[in-house]
Amino acid sequence: MYIRKRRRPVSEINVVPYIDVMLVLLIIFMVTAPLISQGVKVDLPKASAQPIEQEDIPPLIASVDVEGKFYLNVGDTQDSPVAGEDLAAVVQEQLKQAPNTPVVVKGDGKVAYDKVIELMVLLQNAGVPSVGLMTDPVES
Repeated sequence: MYIRKRRRPVSEINVVPYIDVMLVLLIIFMVTAPLISQGVKVDLPKASAQPIEQEDIPPLIASVDVEGKFYLNVGDTQDSPVAGEDLAAVVQEQLKQAPNTPVVVKGDGKVAYDKVIELMVLLQNAGVPSVGLMTDPVES
């Protein structure tokens, strides 16, 4: 008489397929991340200014387009115009959470100068200690 032995079930998980999927997703995110552009299309003025040193905290970017509308790179509505009072309130709230956050103004080269000044005054009233101005580098 022949007796069959019962096999015990294997209680190990094979993680190799999970690692393969994770690496494929990592490659996909690495390739697509630089393609995602944030903010509003603005033609920055050209200047030969020295770039500021990159900090650990990403800056708040307040933008003014050619029509004089204000934008802010915070929240889900980054491509939607923001009223001046709302922009100041959001910046003030962001600075309460992270007081060392740099603030930069990104103004279109063809926008009226008073709109850039208006944005800077809104930021000053929101409690921003200093504001940087974004430019594109001059091409040689």
